[in-house]
Amino acid sequence: MLGIEGERLGSIFGKMFRVTTFGESHNLGVGVVVEGTPAGIPLSVRDIQKELERRRPGRTVISSPRKELDRVEILSGVFEGKTIGTPIAMLIRNVDVNSRPYEAIKDRPRPGHADLTYFLKYGHVDWRGGGRASGRETVARVAAGAVAKKFLSEHGIEVLGHTVEAAGIKVEKEVGFEEIKKYSDKNSMRCADPEVARRMERAVLAVAKEGDSTGGIVEVRAIGVPPGLGDPIFDKLDAEIAHAMMSIGAIKAVEIGAGTKFARMRGSEANDPITIEGGKITISTNNSGGILGGISVGAPIIVRLTVKPTPSISLPQHTVNIRKMKETMIELKGRFDPNICPRVVPVAEAMLAIVLADHMLRSGKAKPDRVGG
Repeated sequence: MLGIEGERLGSIFGKMFRVTTFGESHNLGVGVVVEGTPAGIPLSVRDIQKELERRRPGRTVISSPRKELDRVEILSGVFEGKTIGTPIAMLIRNVDVNSRPYEAIKDRPRPGHADLTYFLKYGHVDWRGGGRASGRETVARVAAGAVAKKFLSEHGIEVLGHTVEAAGIKVEKEVGFEEIKKYSDKNSMRCADPEVARRMERAVLAVAKEGDSTGGIVEVRAIGVPPGLGDPIFDKLDAEIAHAMMSIGAIKAVEIGAGTKFARMRGSEANDPITIEGGKITISTNNSGGILGGISVGAPIIVRLTVKPTPSISLPQHTVNIRKMKETMIELKGRFDPNICPRVVPVAEAMLAIVLADHMLRSGKAKPDRVGG
């Protein structure tokens, strides 16, 4: 009964590699329980910490100045540097919490946020910094994704993302996986083209000076994915990837492979020719984004996410007072990201890794009890 109720409340994701997150933005902390990780995978605090550092606020001029340490505590599931097959519980404490700016507006839902819908659904909500709906929740996903990445690395699978558009500035050229690996973590925008990254940053900061925010597009890829992941009809791999990505608060659209470009293609252009390479059947182009019929074909998985502009802006906005039932205005004061694409990148990587880890177990391509042996 508790499991059914937990799923209804939307804090559990996955079937065999199962992730449960908990915590709110301005409470004591956020955390995650990861179930289904096979025993024998090397895993340390450092493995988790390096991923959390990539998401952590206060690191660049593009991110919120909130100074969270994001130090992870592994509470269970690891012994002598390896997973033991039991649930892995991790906790990240909140240390730089300032709820005062939110107290003044607690009865006025912020446009673009979940304040209104949480109030309409639950009535009694944690209004401090967005509570459960805050982007702060994603730190737990990144911790779980770090475990998934370690699991996938045992099977030769890598997941990596980058920003391909922000504030109207786009990466126009094709970027390879090695370029993403080399450049995306070297600039504030997490863009694989350093020159475009500089232009993105200037555009984002120019809008931020006006008290406004910008959106963009993040791409995440997985290489080394074997054919055969995904199940027919409702459990298609791309359907579950879309579910995972749309569960990230700022995401409003998901594309697989050529995505919306398919609308302007002919079938002869869209179809990926089937060929043989190195004695294996594969496809010679990848408009499909590595998935056909909801099942992986062995080519790289390519996913693009549309990230909406950060809803927290300092310009005056129209809203209502939910207690007095009167229309009013709101001006926000606080610590906001002018563009969240760079911090979405590690979250999107985490969610793709979690989906792939789950399907590796569900397909039987990975042993559920222990690695190797």
